Amino acid sequence: MAEELTGRGLRLSKIVLNKGEEDEMECMGYVRSIPLTILFVLLVILTGGVLFLVTHWRPDWRLKLTHKKSSLICASAVLLVVSFCVRSFRRKKLLQIIIRALIQQLTLEDAKKKKKKFPSQKLFLKFFDHRHVRYIWEKEEAIYKRLTGLDVGFSVQEIHDNAVGLSQEEQVFKILLFGENSIHIEVKSYFKLFIEEVLNPFYIFQICSVTLWALDNYYIYASCIVFISTVSMGIELYEIRKQRVTLRDMVDAVESTLTVVRPTGERDEVTTSQLVPGDVFIVPPRGCMMMCDAALITGNAIVNESMLTGESVPVTKTPLAPSEAEEMYTPDALKRHTLFSGTQVIQTRFYGGDDVKAVVVRTGFSTAKGELVRAILYPKAIGFKFYQDAMKFILFLTCIATIGMTYSIVTLVRYGTPVREVVLRALDIITIVVPPALPAAMTVGTVYAQSRLKKQGIFCISPPRINICGKLKCICFDKTGTLTEEGLDLWGIVPVKNSEFNAPETDPKNIPQTDHLQIGMAVCHSLTLIDGEISGDPLDLIMFNSISWVLKEPGSDTTKFDSLLPTIVKPIAKESYYLSDPDKVGVGAAVDIGIVRQFTFSSALQRMSVIVRPLGADYMSIYCKGSPEKVASLCRRDTLPEDFAEQLHKYTMKGFRVLGVAYRDLDPKLTWHQSQRIARDRVENDLCFVGLLIMENSLKPETRPVIRQLHEARIRTVMVTGDNLLTAISVARQCLMVGPKERVILVNAHPPENGTPARIHWEYADPEAEETDRTESDVETFNDFHNGHSVVHMQEESPYYFALSGRCFSVLRHHFPELMSKIIVRGTIFARMGPDQKSQLVEHLQELDYCVGMCGDGANDCGALKTAHAGISLSEAEASVASPFTSKTPNIECVLAVIREGRAALTTSFGVFKYMALYSLIQFISVLILYTMETNLGDWMFLYIDLVITTTIAVLMGHTAAYPHLVARRPAGSLVGPSNLISIITHIIIVCTIQISSFVYLTSQPWYEEIDRQSYHDNNVQTMVTTVIFYVSAFQYIMMAFIFSTGPPYRLPVYTNVLFTIALVVLSSMTAFLIIYPVDFLVNLLQVPVTPH
Repeated sequence: MAEELTGRGLRLSKIVLNKGEEDEMECMGYVRSIPLTILFVLLVILTGGVLFLVTHWRPDWRLKLTHKKSSLICASAVLLVVSFCVRSFRRKKLLQIIIRALIQQLTLEDAKKKKKKFPSQKLFLKFFDHRHVRYIWEKEEAIYKRLTGLDVGFSVQEIHDNAVGLSQEEQVFKILLFGENSIHIEVKSYFKLFIEEVLNPFYIFQICSVTLWALDNYYIYASCIVFISTVSMGIELYEIRKQRVTLRDMVDAVESTLTVVRPTGERDEVTTSQLVPGDVFIVPPRGCMMMCDAALITGNAIVNESMLTGESVPVTKTPLAPSEAEEMYTPDALKRHTLFSGTQVIQTRFYGGDDVKAVVVRTGFSTAKGELVRAILYPKAIGFKFYQDAMKFILFLTCIATIGMTYSIVTLVRYGTPVREVVLRALDIITIVVPPALPAAMTVGTVYAQSRLKKQGIFCISPPRINICGKLKCICFDKTGTLTEEGLDLWGIVPVKNSEFNAPETDPKNIPQTDHLQIGMAVCHSLTLIDGEISGDPLDLIMFNSISWVLKEPGSDTTKFDSLLPTIVKPIAKESYYLSDPDKVGVGAAVDIGIVRQFTFSSALQRMSVIVRPLGADYMSIYCKGSPEKVASLCRRDTLPEDFAEQLHKYTMKGFRVLGVAYRDLDPKLTWHQSQRIARDRVENDLCFVGLLIMENSLKPETRPVIRQLHEARIRTVMVTGDNLLTAISVARQCLMVGPKERVILVNAHPPENGTPARIHWEYADPEAEETDRTESDVETFNDFHNGHSVVHMQEESPYYFALSGRCFSVLRHHFPELMSKIIVRGTIFARMGPDQKSQLVEHLQELDYCVGMCGDGANDCGALKTAHAGISLSEAEASVASPFTSKTPNIECVLAVIREGRAALTTSFGVFKYMALYSLIQFISVLILYTMETNLGDWMFLYIDLVITTTIAVLMGHTAAYPHLVARRPAGSLVGPSNLISIITHIIIVCTIQISSFVYLTSQPWYEEIDRQSYHDNNVQTMVTTVIFYVSAFQYIMMAFIFSTGPPYRLPVYTNVLFTIALVVLSSMTAFLIIYPVDFLVNLLQVPVTPH
């Protein structure tokens, strides 16, 4: 088989890498050709470096001009073709190293000291690096594969088996294979950035234009363009380097030393940059900054993950349990057992004399932090139609320039114009029709919008995204901390006695401390003491602080506990807690309760549990807290109240966050050691339901008005949250995301089970609607829907929305992909959604041609914020790496501001683009008329038009502020749409007609004097034709600026832009003054002869 694959590898020249993923790309093999390389060098010399420039912009062309196609196994270079959104090409040189020689070189000093022998095998390693990811040649499969650590293809059992550490030889080998464990951000020098920027096609075009103008003695305007471009480039280079320095400072960590364990049991001190997958290290008791992703093997760790999630609440990490040995290890699925790079370990807990150990699974850019940095360095390409259309229009202008160039050459040659003059005049046509200032002018609107947003406390690190905000059609909102207040309040508890709900109690202290519901509130949490302060999840803190209990951790934070009880809780009120069986310890014996083991909260399981033991008791109990539905499914049916579903529905529909609590006593034969290894599903069963905890999460006052305005503007709103589904539905109704008369339909999708195929069940969220509104036509509608009929037809039938959970979302993606688009079109509430699912939802909406915005608090919305067209993070930091926009004000009013400014910026960009296009075509028409008459505009005339009129107008046109109200109609997004093309073509016809009419009118006058052909070369500017065309075109430039500076409904009226209005008045007055009262100084400067009439 290996021989067959190797044979295939000898022929294979093209493969697909990362198939089905976002970074999917084609990989093609090439080998250098000496004759082709020599020919390429000669062509570069012959073309004066033009070919070098072109192939710099298209590396695939250079590769094909200097290399020949070959099989991948023989290739010396590969061509990567990335086709996501925008097709791009990358050339990568293949590297090859001989492992044996390098091992000997790197470990020679150690060998001398320790007299160790090193492996003598000779191993060739062939690889290439792309965007900080290494791809290794797999000889057996004859393909390149992404290099992974222990995070792919390893089970939990295999992770445990690998937790013996690496020898020095293995470690050195893996350093060569994986590279150093560091996330290094290259900060280029200003010189290198300058060279890269100068080689940009836009600046190359500007350099050529300025050179042409200098040869044509057009020094003043050329100098102005050089000055403006230099300042602009300087600011741009400063901002680029500043962002890189900021990112480097943010991700750089001080290198430290850690203790690693060798297979022999020896321990060595190594620097964190030398860590490789498979290393086992001891987590320092007093904490450390994690420099790699590692699976916790023994002990517990308390970690601050704010760098990755934005959530500063400490998280307790527990070791990978042997009970999970059959499960495949993935860091994201088992994140409660994984220490991630970039997170701060605050403390560790170790019991029974064991150290807290972890095995390295990923290093460098492969870690969670590295992936985040890669997403910032290489953001997803924005496939925005406006920019694509702009390039098409520039190409169209280039075609017009070619036609004009041909006409001018023919005309000038016919008049016997010198060759140098013909060449200059012809090339000048290109700079007229395709103005070098066009790209810069188009950014004016976004610059002003960015400035206005900053004044409102909204910071943008990606200005091109502002234009995209003008087309937003759907906004996804996180719930907690975004639509609702950040904190929760304990509304009350509902105890259960004898399988019946008691009356709700607003103060938990009013129930006995012996009640299992209060004991559950005291023990079922992940709280810990840090510097004497109780710290942990806000919900757990609110729950624990509502009762009169104290939390104790014997000894110092990092001491091993002889009692083997890491955390103890005890009541502080006069009433003491008594054992359920007084005979076990003695009647009336007050006890402390020790938390023996914690099963941390899992989003997938929707619960957490703790095994506890009262001090002095010979038995243990388990307390479980989590989603009421999930907890109830683990309880004995005889302990559940008959009206459980009705009561739960009552509270969730009021917008409360509800948690269920249950317990049971465990087998007295269960020992402490057994409790540390037992699988949670063996103890989380046959529980006794003891009551409900009801948390209140109120809406932010700004939420409802913002949602109402978005709906009035016909912008769709979607809630995507990790909270309970019914709670999310209630909040959606409260904030008017779902109207009072609109129905919500729950979508329940079930995966295949016991031979039963996957199925979907539909039901109304409101039982009253189910009884009174369900009709036969509704049933038929859903049958049609399931059979693939049009969703549009359904929307017209009746107003309703879909609500579904993350579990249902996952089942639909895998088993009903054909229904996904139809459900998402009407899906408004997505609950119990994980971070990855939030990103997937945004991607699905984008596939349906929605321009999607995402607004969240950054806690577990980072992926969705990056994926959306416009991610808005509600953070107090001035800049957030998670999203293009960051609001200092923690409410969703920023969404309205971003959309308003986006619409204003997009409208401005359209107006400026159309103005610059008309400006170039007006001048093009003027020059062709004058070339026909064997004359041209003077240098100062060009300067007056280009600098005084056009530059002033282009800079000030975008200063008009955004309209304060959102309207239902969105601005146009296509430059080549019918309305825009008709507008541009109509104005071209009008200006062309006016110029030709004025020329015809002039030549028909009795006092008109023909141009003296003999004096053409000496004085070809001061003619009557030049004067008339100059004045007419000058007014056309000013008039076009007024026409294309649109006001409502996306911008304020043009007169509110005071500077622009003053500029129009002053420019019009100056031009009129030149006509009516020609001053000698200005007449001579502009070379405008005074006509006799």
